Amino acid sequence: MADYRYTECGLDNVMISGMNILVDDAGDEVYCIKNVTGLHKVIAHAIIARSHGITPDELRFLRTEMGLTQAELAQIVKKDGQTIGRWERGEKAIDENAELVIRMVAAEKLGIDPQLTVEEMAARCIPSATFEIIEIDGSNPGNYRLAA
Repeated sequence: MADYRYTECGLDNVMISGMNILVDDAGDEVYCIKNVTGLHKVIAHAIIARSHGITPDELRFLRTEMGLTQAELAQIVKKDGQTIGRWERGEKAIDENAELVIRMVAAEKLGIDPQLTVEEMAARCIPSATFEIIEIDGSNPGNYRLAA
């Protein structure tokens, strides 16, 4: 069992713990990510429910998981597509009201119950310089969950 930084999802802050290490034919250690859909749903849940604002990369991750283009997301939050691009590149801070809508739409589209009221979720849409690791328990790939 080992820890693995899962950067393939486009985020630098996802750590999967308890993963099985496989050895390939060349003798190299490799990690096999099973149930990527389930893993990404847990990552999205962590982002939606987190206690501070989402980062530009996390916004891109949520948008991609929802299957939306920048223009489609812009229509939902009543902004233009260029604004979404600026948010995703970190050129401009994400509007707090738009972030709340994005969290709510992501929860709905991805079938996630954040177990938060709208007021609680709104209070979490505050920009922060905090770099928070999303720790996933990967010991059972059929049932990924946030590490305790």
